[in-house]
Amino acid sequence: MTQPTKPPFRADHVGSLLRPAALKQARERYGKGEISAAELKAIEDREIKDAIRKQEAAGLQSISDGEFRRSWWHLDFLWGLDGVERHVMDSGVTFAAVTTRNEGVTVTGKLGFSGHPMIEHFKFLKASTACTPKMTIPAPSALYGRPNPTPIDKTLYPTLDKFFDDLGQAYKKAVRAFAVAGCRYLQLNEVFIAMLCDPKYRQQMKDLGDDPDYLATAYGDLINVAMSDIPTDMTVTMHLCRGNYKSTFMGSGGYDAMQEVLFDRIKVHGYFMEYDTERAGSFEPLRCLKKNRIAVLGLITTKTGALESKDMLKRRIERPQGSLIWTSSACRRSAALPRPKKATRSPKTSNGPSSRRSSKSPARSGVDKPFNDPHCRA
Repeated sequence: MTQPTKPPFRADHVGSLLRPAALKQARERYGKGEISAAELKAIEDREIKDAIRKQEAAGLQSISDGEFRRSWWHLDFLWGLDGVERHVMDSGVTFAAVTTRNEGVTVTGKLGFSGHPMIEHFKFLKASTACTPKMTIPAPSALYGRPNPTPIDKTLYPTLDKFFDDLGQAYKKAVRAFAVAGCRYLQLNEVFIAMLCDPKYRQQMKDLGDDPDYLATAYGDLINVAMSDIPTDMTVTMHLCRGNYKSTFMGSGGYDAMQEVLFDRIKVHGYFMEYDTERAGSFEPLRCLKKNRIAVLGLITTKTGALESKDMLKRRIERPQGSLIWTSSACRRSAALPRPKKATRSPKTSNGPSSRRSSKSPARSGVDKPFNDPHCRA
């Protein structure tokens, strides 16, 4: 097989690494006020550089900072958007064997992007490696998709249509800002489209008054808007996961229910797909994968310490005609879904319920741009 010169690479990863003990201890001390923000940053810088060296030594062509500066995979980024604030929920999100911390988001102002600390985080990563720096951020659905409803100010967003429109534009500006900073490999971590493959989760959203099919198309269109202003040499991929918190999971279900949204509607260049357990279903949905897209199969689980054998992995791999499929560690043909003309509930708001009309989602982007990014700088 010809080795690719642009991402996703033949050997690649989703970018989130286990936090080293020194970093966890530093965060605990910072939370207690025992060290300053500058001292915490110095430890983060040191541990990130060590993680970079390990990735390079392993032969990886894409290098991440391990998400070492974050306390969550998604909330730290969302808290940095205009109009979004930290929120203490009544309870955490329920996973298969654990409940998360009860931190969340609330929308108290107009959504937007006017700068973000993670732009500087990326610049540090880029300056610290000669290989391709890979940046990861949550997909836009993370602001709304949790089964614990996001409080939204109804005076600003009486309907979800305007909410999603502004969210898409905020992400478009954020992605462009990463591109201006030199990012040419960006990954969107998408949990809630994958969760829409889970019948129990779909019912949870229905019970809250949402239409899962509307959410699926809206989330897909948000991704297209987010990447609608990227340079032609920038690669945007999607990591799909049904939740991973302390090595447990939030949902189950094959990709069949979302195959048209994932492989036809959404215009990302590649997919990192959770396939490490039977919870992810079969490879059948990959028949919808476009010929110019790449799917990376996450067959090697990170949730247990057992290492899969090469023979077992080879037996699992299938290659649907016309698709290019690679293997990686996990994070963790039907008609296209119509856009519903009307949704069934108002979003939960910080000022009580409000009505919403769901006749449209954010405009689709026609992003199918060529890209040509060498894997290492000179």
